[in-house]
Amino acid sequence: MRGAKEREATGDRRPLASRGTAWAQALARGLLRTPATPNGISATGILFAALGGIAFAFAPEYPWLFLAGALLVQLRLLCNLLDGMVAVEGGRGSPTGALFNEIPDRLEDSFLLIGFGYAAGLPELGFVAALLAVLTAYLRAFGASLGLGQDFGGPMAKPQRMAALTLGGVASLGEIALFQTLHVPLVVLAVVVAGTAWTCVRRIARMARALEGGR
Repeated sequence: MRGAKEREATGDRRPLASRGTAWAQALARGLLRTPATPNGISATGILFAALGGIAFAFAPEYPWLFLAGALLVQLRLLCNLLDGMVAVEGGRGSPTGALFNEIPDRLEDSFLLIGFGYAAGLPELGFVAALLAVLTAYLRAFGASLGLGQDFGGPMAKPQRMAALTLGGVASLGEIALFQTLHVPLVVLAVVVAGTAWTCVRRIARMARALEGGR
């Protein structure tokens, strides 16, 4: 029985240019020389995301944590990249790969977006962003269950959301240093919420068109 990471090799894999880079291949080879498992790498991503969410939440009081949060977002994404590479290219997939491929992602998105909501001074907006992020993943999986394939389209899919948080963290630190104000987090989070909501609408519309075209 193949898990989600194994199925990635047959077209269900999120297209990532970084997967073919020399540095990513080198990191994957390094991990394959250790006992590391894809599921363990996925679980490590949860830890990075939880720490990132905490960093963002306390960053208005300790601004350097904005930079720490941005770095932890990237470490979370690195885990998301390498778990699939170790599973597929390294042949270390497992029957529980499907669970570890999806569930950690949902937790990670939520930790980071909710933490950024606290940084923005509007926790409710962070929770809305987290719910919308989960909805995008649900729509992707639901479309696949209907035989329509995995829809990774944006404009605010996971890579774009995480890029926004990374840039938002760096920009927030810069804003505090230069102007002693903090407006960036709220602007970034509002863009993420609006973009993620639009992404949900677009995915639903594409599913509807595909189903109607199959009549």
